Amino acid sequence: MALIELKNLSRFYSLGGETVKALNDLTLSIEAGEFVAVMGPSGSGKSTFMNLAGCLDRPTSGAYRLDGQEMSRLNADQLAHVRCHQIGFVFQQFNLLDRLDALGNVELPLIYAGVERRLRREKAAAALARVGLGDRLHHRPTELSGGQQQRVAIARALVNGPKVLLADEPTGALDSRTSLELMALLQSLNREGTTVIIVTHEADISTMAARLIRFLDGRVMSDTRQRQVDAAEELAKLVARGQLEKVA
Repeated sequence: MALIELKNLSRFYSLGGETVKALNDLTLSIEAGEFVAVMGPSGSGKSTFMNLAGCLDRPTSGAYRLDGQEMSRLNADQLAHVRCHQIGFVFQQFNLLDRLDALGNVELPLIYAGVERRLRREKAAAALARVGLGDRLHHRPTELSGGQQQRVAIARALVNGPKVLLADEPTGALDSRTSLELMALLQSLNREGTTVIIVTHEADISTMAARLIRFLDGRVMSDTRQRQVDAAEELAKLVARGQLEKVA
């Protein structure tokens, strides 16, 4: 059974008296454990697809099943529960709260889930350790690099054990080296069983997914399996060539 299954899914908007077909009769499935990159020009439907997959929006028509459950049958509270427990979100600009340290930021989904304080601090610390920030628990976002902030955001997305991680331009605000380090982390999480879907406009980043879906005019233009570039190996290769500096 597919983890994500879209059947004849459409999302239309009214804009200036005209109907915008953001997604148009889309049929698509993604299996558990896949690493998928989504590309397409502005207005192609990729962001709308991510919003629907993340239960942040409802389709105009068609069906969306997540792990076999039809999302259109759920009310607002039930959809909020799905977002909290089954879907992890990572954004380009990190969306961390400056007044909270890394531990506090990662705890937020657990607070919404009603987890008691001692357990949520344990789970948040474990999530930060999982992304390599076990020694940065009490650093605030302003005390962390961009890559470290994105790792905090990934830990926050993972802390409730979601079925799928949705990442919207996760490397868009990062330099080349940090982007490769982040993709290596996402690939590692994927190898551990997390389903990963990223939206990216960077062709080199898209090669690090095992499947590439291109959108155009609200439809899938192409859907291909590809040889997945190993981000850690690519980073090591560029350092060896002198194209990126070694970490001191």
